[in-house]
Amino acid sequence: MRKLIRHPAVQAGLARLIGLYLVLVVRTTRWQLLGAEPALDLIAAGQPLILAFWHERLPVMPALFRLARAREPRVAQLRPHVLVSQHRDGRFIGAAVARFGVTMVYGSSRRGGAIALAGLLRALRQGQPVLITPDGPRGPRRRAAPGVAQLAALSGAAVVPLSAASTAQRRIRSWDRMMIPLPFGRGVVVCGPPIQVPRDGAPAALPGIEAALDASCAEADRLCGVAEVPGG
Repeated sequence: MRKLIRHPAVQAGLARLIGLYLVLVVRTTRWQLLGAEPALDLIAAGQPLILAFWHERLPVMPALFRLARAREPRVAQLRPHVLVSQHRDGRFIGAAVARFGVTMVYGSSRRGGAIALAGLLRALRQGQPVLITPDGPRGPRRRAAPGVAQLAALSGAAVVPLSAASTAQRRIRSWDRMMIPLPFGRGVVVCGPPIQVPRDGAPAALPGIEAALDASCAEADRLCGVAEVPGG
């Protein structure tokens, strides 16, 4: 059974099904976008952004750009670049979310990191937003790897801490306690204030980025009335 599930054709079919399921969730959930005005102002001014969220919130984030497009017309002209692992799991995730109009950049701190960093810098210099899960692909949970702060320092792009939650959701027993949204709920996407990282300030900025990501999760969970799962 394990060999069958890992077969490329089966993986492609499962990725398609998951993508369709996420489309169903996005379309049947009543979403709110909160705290996005500073980030949308930067987008309107043509500034690229690094959009960061914890790995556990990945399945509830596809609503972000649908909401943002409704608030800022320029968003429709952008093609977000998403950092995903070169591992089989990362490619599976990439195939599942490809239908949301994103470009995959494959790499991680463990493998292909230099190539991935170059690809993300290129996207930011072209004015495209970049999406990163700083604790992905395998944790530790809610512990940001240095890459997100390094990318901000090198590019000059601000880091926007994000989270999302839904009143209809389940947690799975993965390393990150991933949140799986269900249809027909009420959801929120929470944007924290953009964080600027000085050219030589990446190490010092990392704890603040972690704290901002935790704060956005706590606010999203509070607004949806769901129990927060502590980090670490």
